[in-house]
Amino acid sequence: MTVIAMTREIGSLGIDVATGIASRLRLAIIDSEIAAKSIAERLGVETSALLRYVDGSASIFERLLINRRKLSLYTSEEILLLAQRGNVLIRGREAATLLRDMPQVISVRVCAPMNFRVKVIMERLGVKDAEAVREQIERYDAAHARAMHASFNVEQEDALLYHIILNTERLSVDACAQAVCQLAEDPRFQDQATTAAVLADKLLEAKINSALAEHVSVSMTPAGVTVSAANGRITLAGMTSSGGLRARAEQVTQSIAGVHDIDNRIVSVPNRGGGGFLLKPMKAGPSSACSKFAESIASPGAPVGQRP
Repeated sequence: MTVIAMTREIGSLGIDVATGIASRLRLAIIDSEIAAKSIAERLGVETSALLRYVDGSASIFERLLINRRKLSLYTSEEILLLAQRGNVLIRGREAATLLRDMPQVISVRVCAPMNFRVKVIMERLGVKDAEAVREQIERYDAAHARAMHASFNVEQEDALLYHIILNTERLSVDACAQAVCQLAEDPRFQDQATTAAVLADKLLEAKINSALAEHVSVSMTPAGVTVSAANGRITLAGMTSSGGLRARAEQVTQSIAGVHDIDNRIVSVPNRGGGGFLLKPMKAGPSSACSKFAESIASPGAPVGQRP
């Protein structure tokens, strides 16, 4: 059960590398944007508006329409569903970021120097204005960088996100594909049972996080609820000044298919007015498992209610 998550710079021949890998390993190539229609429906927006948001080119009005916290959570679900198919190569910056904390998933980035990318784009488009092409690439890169930072609080160029980074100016497409195929043969990526189990747990966490976001108000969870899954056993943890959160979170969690047992560790504490202390929202940070599109990502295994 091989799962590869790949990102690429435009003009870096990443599509060609993906095709070579998929052919050798007999993988299905899936663009993460394929989930856009389903996510857009859940958000109540047009698919085109969502894609512009992801690309960083959405209008102010479109950005206001999209709930970034829910977008992040729904994206996580959809990417995990794609990964759970097995024997897939998922293209798109979202996949590599969302699955970065899963060592069983091979994360790959394909890149190249700007001059090389300009040359590739000029050849493929049949244009001769190198400066115009360069400006378009720079605008595209900047928009994507902003979207990555706003959605995942990470930099796309962060080498720590990937198992392998390939420079197509220095390596041929064939050599790049071969390098990834050799990596896929490593025993770490051959344990199908472990890969399937980890993906199942992460997907269950994602579904619960989404359900909590939909059915539990942010005011009830200022410090967030942490969700973790292990073979259908769910652990809920957190602190709240709302007496109803513990029961509500457990009720919502129990409604999700695949949940067999719940260890509810949510603790209710008094707020400052009640003689105790006032809970403050956690500071946002990188996701621990599956980040999603959010100003400060809410991922499976990460607090859900910590963003406005």
